[in-house]
Amino acid sequence: MHSNAVEAYKRTLKLTSKQREVLVGKLLGDGHLETQDRGRTFRLNVEHGIAQREYVIWLHKIFLPWVLNPPKEKIQERAGKENRKIWFQTVSHPAFRFYGKQFYREKKKQVPRIIHRLLGPLALAVWFMDDGSRKSATHRALLLNTQAFDRRSLDRLRRVLQKSFGLETKLRRQREGFQIMIPASEADKFVALIEPNVLPMFRYKLGKLRNNMPKR
Repeated sequence: MHSNAVEAYKRTLKLTSKQREVLVGKLLGDGHLETQDRGRTFRLNVEHGIAQREYVIWLHKIFLPWVLNPPKEKIQERAGKENRKIWFQTVSHPAFRFYGKQFYREKKKQVPRIIHRLLGPLALAVWFMDDGSRKSATHRALLLNTQAFDRRSLDRLRRVLQKSFGLETKLRRQREGFQIMIPASEADKFVALIEPNVLPMFRYKLGKLRNNMPKR
């Protein structure tokens, strides 16, 4: 598409409520916003291992109006080992600027002070699909891998989980930082919130908890 046509097309774009919520979930997880013009516009980068192709395709469909090319594969070498990845990126656009300013400070990802306005059940599900896991195969507790966030961000996340969703959480120390742990006593409540939006490929993360959910 010619550059003038691309710019004209970009002026027609507006984020839907679903795209906004998925974006918030991705930014709490593995998604990344980057700017090439000192914060005037941003673009979303999505990248996962090839085993999560289905997830990337799902995300690509959600952001399809914002993406000019289909997902692509690449091979990364690390410590002599090849890793196949699948990725896509959106166009750069001022619509992402609000989220870039909220989620980044001095190029480091943070949790916004207004996260209580942004985080809904769909965003929770996307966040869990990105960064959630079971504590173990035999334990009912669930984990959110939040080691990259500082304590202020963790406090904001725990506060919004409690105030907005009635979820009590704990911090679990790891070498790289802290995970947010959803104790066994709260796990059913959390799964009830996210289960309708969790893709089948990620149901294993819910373990036996998903079997307690009412049939839809």
